[in-house]
Amino acid sequence: MDRPVVPEDSALVAKLHEISTAKPKLIKSSVYSAPAAEDIKVRSWKMDEFKYYDVPSPFPTLARGIFTVDLPKADPAASQEYRIVARGYDKFFNIGEVPWTTWEALESHTAAPYTLSLKSNGCIIFIAALTRTKLLVTSKHSIGPTAGEGISHAQAGETWLRKYLVQKGRTEEQLAERLWDNNWTAIAELCDDSFEEHVLGYAPEKTGLHLHGLNESTNAFRTLPQKQVDEFAIEWGFIRTESLVLSSLAEVRSFTDAVGETGAWNGEPVEGFVVRTHVASTPGKAPYAPGATFFFKIKFDEPYMMYRDWREITKTLLRLHEQSRTGKGKGSEKGMSESSLPKGKMRRAETRAYVRWAIGEIERDPSQFDDYGKNKGIIATRERFLAYISTPEDAELLAAAKAGSMPPRSSDGTPAPFGKTIIVPVAIPGCGKTAVSVALAHIFGFGHTQSDDVRAKKPAPIFIKNVTTLLKTQDVVIADKNNHLQQHRGALRAAVAGRNPPVRLLALDWSLEGTTPAEAHRVCANRIITRGTNHQSLRPSDTDQRAHEQVVWMFINQTQPLAPAEVDGVIEMVIGEALEDSVSRAVAGVVRELGLPAPAAEKIAEGVAAAKHYAVATGAPAEAKGKEKGKEKQTAKAEPEQKKKSKPPRYYALLPEIELGKLLAGPVAQDPDAAALYAHLVKEKRISDRPHVTLVHSKALHEPGAQELWDRCAALDRIDEKMAPVFLCTLGSVVWNKRVMAVTVDDVQLDGETPVGGAPEEDVMNDGLRKRLHITVGTGNASIAAVEAKGLVEDWRAGKTSGLKSLQLNSSTARARVQGLFS
Repeated sequence: MDRPVVPEDSALVAKLHEISTAKPKLIKSSVYSAPAAEDIKVRSWKMDEFKYYDVPSPFPTLARGIFTVDLPKADPAASQEYRIVARGYDKFFNIGEVPWTTWEALESHTAAPYTLSLKSNGCIIFIAALTRTKLLVTSKHSIGPTAGEGISHAQAGETWLRKYLVQKGRTEEQLAERLWDNNWTAIAELCDDSFEEHVLGYAPEKTGLHLHGLNESTNAFRTLPQKQVDEFAIEWGFIRTESLVLSSLAEVRSFTDAVGETGAWNGEPVEGFVVRTHVASTPGKAPYAPGATFFFKIKFDEPYMMYRDWREITKTLLRLHEQSRTGKGKGSEKGMSESSLPKGKMRRAETRAYVRWAIGEIERDPSQFDDYGKNKGIIATRERFLAYISTPEDAELLAAAKAGSMPPRSSDGTPAPFGKTIIVPVAIPGCGKTAVSVALAHIFGFGHTQSDDVRAKKPAPIFIKNVTTLLKTQDVVIADKNNHLQQHRGALRAAVAGRNPPVRLLALDWSLEGTTPAEAHRVCANRIITRGTNHQSLRPSDTDQRAHEQVVWMFINQTQPLAPAEVDGVIEMVIGEALEDSVSRAVAGVVRELGLPAPAAEKIAEGVAAAKHYAVATGAPAEAKGKEKGKEKQTAKAEPEQKKKSKPPRYYALLPEIELGKLLAGPVAQDPDAAALYAHLVKEKRISDRPHVTLVHSKALHEPGAQELWDRCAALDRIDEKMAPVFLCTLGSVVWNKRVMAVTVDDVQLDGETPVGGAPEEDVMNDGLRKRLHITVGTGNASIAAVEAKGLVEDWRAGKTSGLKSLQLNSSTARARVQGLFS
């Protein structure tokens, strides 16, 4: 080896050895005998993937794929020296994946030109010179054959390379000499569906090695311009990677946004683009020096991510099918079903239709999936499905999935006809589910039974029995219950399982996703006050006017969102909508889902009127015959409950109508420490489920002015919900340390448009209170009291910033009302 030692490169490899010895989980290495020269040992280095996100980096290089050799020592006592044989790109990230790849950050620390090259969908191959006459061909982290595999990725790449050399009349020695003299690593993507399928398919003329880079095999990340890469590809027979050059980041964003609308470029589906640029004179948060080569990527959700979901879903279904067949594994009892799949992958209608089709295909002929686990047949399977739903007679499956009305499957895998239908409200108290149910029952003549009418120690079985009894005489029955838990929906499904024809479950879903917890609570709690005593059990109490609010909070916190696989159809409802609008929405959904004729406007108006004049029954329900005596005892026991003295709130607070996730997702991504803490809070479910701004606590009433503030808040809290004043909270910064995260509230003012009626109009705030106003986002663990956030914010406002950090929120605002809270 006649290449002189490069001290910087040798020092890098020495540092890799040092860290790997001290922290073997952080950096690992494997040693291979080079296929072209087995006496030469090549070491492949692999970093912990998750640590590439850290700033400062724990690695001495950001290279993702690096191969080195130990150089012979003339003097045994001398320090070991090394050479970098092959070097991959520095790890690069998608838009918004790290703080330095947001559009705003890229604007500040990158400079034109921007070269966009097509992101190939295959596996990476490195080609470098082991010696002046010997080549080294590797995959990302390995060389030569791989145990347990037939042909490895590196071997498949080498086969294609030899084919190109033959076509060009060149030799491996000539290519090795060219790479050796320039100290280059050629970087290509192996796209060969006959070897291994990924997501996107490749035509014969685009099958092989796509050359997309020439790197200098050095410590620093330096890569050649695309023009030279294209010339090298043409010279040596590689497939050239499509690219274009844009002169500004705004052009990059505009171009990729346009491509992202279809997920296709030049008429073909694409995964995305790699954008090649360099760091400007001010690198900002980017972990790079000014002038350094800098890559980022832009990936598209459609159709690439959808196709990738189909691939992973199919592998899961095949595993479940095998477990069911053999009776081994966690899925042996369940078998294949939509409910066994990740909810996040089932959001697209196309995916729900694909799953239904795939289950049927696996059951019909599992042999057609024999090689799927070996990444063969992925594309052909997808193409069969796309062809299936393109025909008029089979397009109904996709249409049903888009409408949220997927039919249940029969034993032979084909869609089964429905018999009867259970309408399943999914709601929290005060949404209007009973009013809508009464209206639907009047308009269509549906059966209607209420859980609240059942007065027993264990009402659930009686309610289920009432539903199934009504099904004997009614084609459609409304199971009027909150059904906010999966077990409630599951109990209804289980009660009618095995019926032929099957019974359909149609959900009326008042989802909480479209609103904030505080807003949902305000709307529903106010409706409970408005209906007064016209309810079987949940009524405002003369002695404890806020008891019903605690019940509403309990439902908000416990509600489990409806998954598509739980029911056969969904009618999306809206919390806070006027009764007339809710009934119209439900009627339209019922007509669509059940195929019923649309009722006349007069009939709908009658239904709304029936709902408005509906009054709960005062006597014991008829179905409870033989059990009235026990119920009377239970009712009698309940009477003294009404006479209990009302407990005062633990504290008064403003409840801002915000979603912490939407408020913080963008800002915390700007700082790795904030992002890490926030990710921990989310993972450990430590995010506050009821964001609030504490004004005064019962434990602090001994403090000067606290009792006066308490009395003012109590007065505001007693005002009728419709007349209660609304405050506008200005949210200033997110502040955190290693234990707690909070959002500062910089100002609170009465909303000028709020009709305050007879409410005290003076400001409830004072200067001392303003200094500590905040929303606790979350604490690191259960042993850390939320009150620590108060001290954190007070220190931050006083300029005591040791051990804490902050980010501005651009003066976001939120509407809020004062409420007494008990927990």
